[in-house]
Amino acid sequence: MSVVSVIGLGPMGFALARALLERGDRVTVWNRTAAKAEPLVAQGAALAASVAEAVQASAVVVVCVADYQATFRLLEARDVAAALAGKVLIQLSTGTPEDARRGEAWAKERGVDYLDGAILAIPSQIGKPESTLLVSGSDSAYRKSKPLLERMAGAVPYLGEKVGTASALDLAFLSYVFVGLLGFYHGARICEAEGLSVADLGSMLADVAPAVGAMIKHDAHVIQSGAFGDPESSLDACWRGAEILVRQAKEAGLNTELPLFASGLFRKGVTAGHGAESPSALVKVLREGA
Repeated sequence: MSVVSVIGLGPMGFALARALLERGDRVTVWNRTAAKAEPLVAQGAALAASVAEAVQASAVVVVCVADYQATFRLLEARDVAAALAGKVLIQLSTGTPEDARRGEAWAKERGVDYLDGAILAIPSQIGKPESTLLVSGSDSAYRKSKPLLERMAGAVPYLGEKVGTASALDLAFLSYVFVGLLGFYHGARICEAEGLSVADLGSMLADVAPAVGAMIKHDAHVIQSGAFGDPESSLDACWRGAEILVRQAKEAGLNTELPLFASGLFRKGVTAGHGAESPSALVKVLREGA
């Protein structure tokens, strides 16, 4: 059993606190709107009247609010910062690697053991085997809080003391997810235009997900090694495929923004002379910036 305080009871913070309560931890919670804590209090959580009171209640403090700016607006009050000294602070708000580095510097100045985390799950998955919580930062903070972290998520890889790592991988993951979702939504419109079932498309994509995962792993090795030659499929072929998506969207009266965006990027790679190389050679264009 751990004694832990959870600051912030949005959907994710609420799910974290509930998962810890269900696993027998003593949990103190604080939220700007106290009414959100009522179901947790009914489960046995203690409701703190202030952020300072929440911090004072536990040796480990978990913060899950809108962003890092909101976090430090809450923690910079003199009584709160003083109460944090000597404790473990686990930052689970979403931000950038630079946010994480600033957070670590802020914590070190105040004698706080800092761990930065990124949740690769939706609230309903918290505490379940399918959830992942990436963490990086202080090794001692990780060791002190490891059992607690493992009650929040099914997998908790510790990525080392380079504090921005969890955030960087989180944003890389979100880049993949968001663009993939946009592709799915455009695909849904293709199905609707042809009178096909979007549910069937969803099932088909789930079935081919392992093959897509294998392609991504292959491309990752290609990018890491720089061996872009002799591909099974080329960047030029991807550009031509994207052009067909543009034409189909125009023919069906669909929104063309996503296929035009994809076609434009692939065309840049071809124009730069990488058309015969692996599609992943597009990363060479992306490395050049805007």
